[in-house]
Amino acid sequence: MSVEPAPEGRYLLDFDTRDLPRRETDLLVIGGGIAGLSAALAAAERCSVLLVGKDEPEVCNTAWAQGGVAAAVGPGDDPAAHAADTLRTGCGLSDEEVVGRVVGDAPAAIERLISLGARFDREDGGFDLTREGGHGCRRVLHRGDTTGLEIIRTLLRAAGRTPRLEMVSRLFVTDLLTDGDRCVGALALDRQGALTAVFAKAVVVASGGAGRLYRETSNVRGATGDGIAAAFRAGAALKDVEFVQFHPTTLYLAGVDRILVTEAVRGEGAKIVDNEGRRFLADFDPRAELAPRDVVSRAIVAHLGRPGVTGVFLDMRHWPAGRAAARFPGLAASCIRYGIDPERDLVPVRPAAHYFIGGVACDLDGRSSLSGLFACGEASCSGLHGANRLASNSLLEGLVLGARTGRAASEEVARATASKARVRHDAGRSLEEREIDIEDLRKSLLSCTWRLAGIVRDGAGLEEASAAIRPWRFFSGKVRYRRWGGLELENLLLLGSLVTASAALRLESRGTHARREHPSLDDERFLGSFVWTRERGAEFRPKRVKSDG
Repeated sequence: MSVEPAPEGRYLLDFDTRDLPRRETDLLVIGGGIAGLSAALAAAERCSVLLVGKDEPEVCNTAWAQGGVAAAVGPGDDPAAHAADTLRTGCGLSDEEVVGRVVGDAPAAIERLISLGARFDREDGGFDLTREGGHGCRRVLHRGDTTGLEIIRTLLRAAGRTPRLEMVSRLFVTDLLTDGDRCVGALALDRQGALTAVFAKAVVVASGGAGRLYRETSNVRGATGDGIAAAFRAGAALKDVEFVQFHPTTLYLAGVDRILVTEAVRGEGAKIVDNEGRRFLADFDPRAELAPRDVVSRAIVAHLGRPGVTGVFLDMRHWPAGRAAARFPGLAASCIRYGIDPERDLVPVRPAAHYFIGGVACDLDGRSSLSGLFACGEASCSGLHGANRLASNSLLEGLVLGARTGRAASEEVARATASKARVRHDAGRSLEEREIDIEDLRKSLLSCTWRLAGIVRDGAGLEEASAAIRPWRFFSGKVRYRRWGGLELENLLLLGSLVTASAALRLESRGTHARREHPSLDDERFLGSFVWTRERGAEFRPKRVKSDG
């Protein structure tokens, strides 16, 4: 099987920076979620920062995050226990140093957030902590089931009080600008088709993941992997892109966008049952509802394939009256809106794509393989999550590694000089946008990845997916796009080809990556990461294992 994606064009658009409006800033941060805002706030203490977001500030996956943020702040808990749970869930691929630093800095990060005005639910004078799958104890702080929104609003208020931080919304970063082997800025396109060249001494990609690569997803509309794809075209290395986390429970109703049902619902005692009312998760894992997400997702898919099983549901009917609405008001309101009363009715759920574990390969301070380029949050791959992300570690990652990345990028700014380069590109594309049905091709791609490169994979399916995506990319690569939809499609096609190719190379099952014909771990051959670059394709890098000596 051929697993090499088609060669990449360097830029998506024709342009000449001499003819474009030009903006300059010390640091450009791409993405306005928890990671981007944390990076921007940390960097703005030392330099000027321009943060550009694809949508309005509160329209991002962070704002949709329900469950909470994990930190060892409760009685009897400590960072070592949090680290152990994180490493166990990562199935051997997590970077021990990164994990130790992140969970060790977690309590201070929470205190910093509270000092900025964030409010978490409390009980008896302490935090009202909940427990989620993969955690050995209650360590998830929350604000009802709108924790992400509370954090985003807190960080936005702080950003509004920060003099050297400017935020601009509704700008699509189509590509990163490079001068030789250094990143010197980005191209930003507005909704009217106007392109601006933004030059910076350093750039942080914090634009989120690519959850919209799949038909079934919990992600916001704009999560199309734009920053990851742009970094790859610019020459930065990507890592672990075969690992995509699927959340086991999204509200499953025909004609309704999938709505995340936070894992904390199960942590508070909700059960998963089938249409006969039978709990079945213990057949797959003794932890049942509290098993990690990949285990629960695969168990649900397997159970749905059994004779007579027509649906899977969350059961909260045994809870005291009013408990669902009080603890999970967002979920309760969504259910009521669609005619479901969680106090009396079973809530239909199915798995959906949730978190892109792979991304721009970077170190603990967000440095990528491309000079001048940093990455943090879901767009990055620091080694924190390994082959599977522990629940509620994503918001923590954004807080801790976002701030570290911002500080490191500001130090880079202090050493760098502004680029005066003229950058231009002729993509040589021959077709007009009207000659392609963008939405039809996008739906075809999303259906293909869901069926063939989703929760459970096999070699034949990945071969079929690769064979389908290759001509789609060839055709799409001839189109002169200027609207956002076509450019998003280009990024999704690129990442679809990389996910499929990387999954084909990993002949084992590890974390979120499950192969039917290779159901076991194979540490001898696959304890490490596939790293992709535009110039060299895929390279396998074995994990460095610490010596006991």
